[in-house]
This record gives sequence, C-alpha cells and structure tokens, in this order.
Amino acid sequence: MQKNNNFKVIGVVPARLASVRLPEKMLADLQGQPLVAVTAASAMQSGAFDEVIVATDSDKIVAAVEAAGFKAILTDPELPSGTARVAEIARQTDADVYVNIQGDEPLIDGEGLRRVVAAFNDDSVKMATLSFPLLPEDENNPNAVKLVLDANNDALYFSRSIIPYPRNYEKFAPLKHLGVYGYRRQTLLDLMSLTPCDLEKIESLEQLRALYHGIKIRVLPAARDSIGVDTHADLERVRQELKRRSSEA
Repeated sequence: MQKNNNFKVIGVVPARLASVRLPEKMLADLQGQPLVAVTAASAMQSGAFDEVIVATDSDKIVAAVEAAGFKAILTDPELPSGTARVAEIARQTDADVYVNIQGDEPLIDGEGLRRVVAAFNDDSVKMATLSFPLLPEDENNPNAVKLVLDANNDALYFSRSIIPYPRNYEKFAPLKHLGVYGYRRQTLLDLMSLTPCDLEKIESLEQLRALYHGIKIRVLPAARDSIGVDTHADLERVRQELKRRSSEA
C-alpha cells in the first residue's frame, strides 16, 4: 500500500522498558516477535508512513527491534513522556509530519493511521488524532478517555470523566479517544516548549496542553477499536486476535 500525499511522514513508536503492571511488556512475545516490533510492523503495513522509528530508553529494546528488521533510536531515559521522545526524533530527522503510535498497541488500526495522515492535506490542520464510539461499560472507566468535538470535528475537550453529562440520555453518543497523535513538525516542537497547564495536570492528559494554548486537534473516526496492552489479560487477548487473523489469512 502506497502513501497518497506529497509530504514526508515518519511514524514514531515510543517504547519504555519499565512497566508497572506488565514488566518489560514491550518485549513480550507475540508469535515469535517482541510486542513493540509487531506494533512497528503494523504501522509500516498501514502504508501511511515513509519510515517508522522506535524511540526508546532501552538498549534491550533497540536490539530486539533491530533484530526484527526495524529502526530504533536510543533517546534520553530522563525524557518525561512519549511525546517528548517523538519530539526528540523530530529534532534528529527531517519530515513534515510525525505520528505518535503507542508502542503497546500492536493491533493498531491501519485505516485510522491513514486517516490521521490524510488530515494534513488540509493546511489548517496542525494536530490530528482518532476517536471511536465509547462502550457503555467504559463510561465510568477513567482509563477510557472521553472527548467532545466542535462543528469542524476539532476537539473541544478531553476528560477521564463522562462528557458531555448525559442529561438527555437517549441522544447521547459519547466518544472514546484513541491515543494516536499526528503533528506538523513545528507544532510538535512548539508544544514541547510550552509549560504544562493546570488542566493537563488535573486530568493527567497531555493533549490538554495543546487545547489550553489554542492548538486545535482535528479528530478523525477510527475504522475500529484498538487493544492497549497493560496486563497479562490484554496480552492474551492480542495473542488470540493475532491467531484468529493468521487462521483467516
């Protein structure tokens, strides 16, 4: 699958070795490959990118990614976030758009990635991300981030609480945020130079820094949901899904 735009796009997969609930989850085995390499492969197979780079704080991850045939760059282990790792790659490389792909989402939606990249054909778009309908069981789940949009499909707000408040419930169609972010290069670097705002600290949601400082975030509908790997149960779900896909191929 080939890219259908005339600007250069690099997909960046931030990957920390440390993980509280699932130790060294980025190196967990998925059909003989480390999880982070499967994520990189899924991103590359989307056809959205000129290049995919894993940005990591760990020599072990660099070795595992390179052994799987993908590119990895060692970044400062003191960087505070995945976005900061993406910005570090932006400082070292030359592209028009960078897309931050969560390293623990090996089943990332390829069509969604293509939609995020295509959004930048509109010169007014500085950032872009994905949404998907929120499941009822996730309405009170703080790990399922909710969002609301304006008339142009730009984000108005993100929250761990349910938004908008469902006073008229029969008309309520809440959205869940999927943590893929596309940035124009200068927007990414400008964002990293800004001081974290109170809203970002209160919600523990880094994207609120952009909204607080007036950077609009275009929101595209994802083609399907994704499974983030935070626990052994999540890892097993991904293994079963990969097995199902292999049997259907």
